[in-house]
Amino acid sequence: MNTLTIITNAAGEFIAPTTAAYALAAIGLNIHFGMTGLMNMGQAGFMLLGAYGFAITQSMGANLFTSVCTALLLAVIYALLLGIPTLRLGPDYLAMVTLAAAEIIRIIGRSTAMTHVTGGSGGISPQNFTEKFEELSPLPDGTTKVLLWTYSNNIANSWWLRIVAWALVAIAALLCWRWFHSPWGRMLKGIREDENAIRSLGKPVTRYKMESLILGGVFGALAGIIFVLPRSVQPDSLGRTVTFYTWTILLLGGAATILGPILGSCLLWVLLTFVKELMRGTIPATFITSNQIEALGWVIVGIALMCLVIFRPQGLLGDRKELAFHA
Repeated sequence: MNTLTIITNAAGEFIAPTTAAYALAAIGLNIHFGMTGLMNMGQAGFMLLGAYGFAITQSMGANLFTSVCTALLLAVIYALLLGIPTLRLGPDYLAMVTLAAAEIIRIIGRSTAMTHVTGGSGGISPQNFTEKFEELSPLPDGTTKVLLWTYSNNIANSWWLRIVAWALVAIAALLCWRWFHSPWGRMLKGIREDENAIRSLGKPVTRYKMESLILGGVFGALAGIIFVLPRSVQPDSLGRTVTFYTWTILLLGGAATILGPILGSCLLWVLLTFVKELMRGTIPATFITSNQIEALGWVIVGIALMCLVIFRPQGLLGDRKELAFHA
């Protein structure tokens, strides 16, 4: 594998739909954790509900607007069910409940009793839910080469999906910038830093927390839709590791920043792809297998992230002052 191929494959992750999906999920988590201090350890649950809500309604013949609204509504209901019993308690309770609830959704989705709805462990094939999204594309059929990358215009991992995915990321970042600098955002920051002080002023702290949980969950549901459009809806692909990747992305870029989740997602997947492609191109297959390269790639990236946490705990774009509430 030559150097140009390695660079092309790695740099392609900058515009990949999966990178955009994780950026959206991290933006939602940033609203929870960066703005409000909520310990959501189950962002994958919001993503999986969004994916199922979209895919199932599409396979039933609904239009795109109805499917997206269904996905977002499921995220809102899920946030309410999680938030009502836990937001009045400490952050540890929310962390435990969100982690357990995300696993419950995954297990239900892959159970044989739900095969007729969710497809069970095999999931839902993309042919069942991507057709209307692809038909909405204004791009001509065929493929297009832009700089180093050639993709289909409309089918599966396409330019059309990339345009929609990164447009949603841009809109989400713009909304967060507006919210972060609004009185509502400053109230969330106050809750994050000293909840009791805000409560003593007579402010409805629980209501603000619930609004934050819902908004972050809605972005998680949108991320789930983008995540599954180039692939099948497979419950195990949106398990605990997805939440951990999302946390890694947020902390890498910097919590409580606007562009931190986007930068973190791009850097994580570009760096990971580059390390793996470099090892495949330079290490003989007789010395190390492909599966070992996958694992070793994560080990190397993990070590780099550990060094970042040690020497720059606020992340690449973060402000150390924003970590005061962790002390």
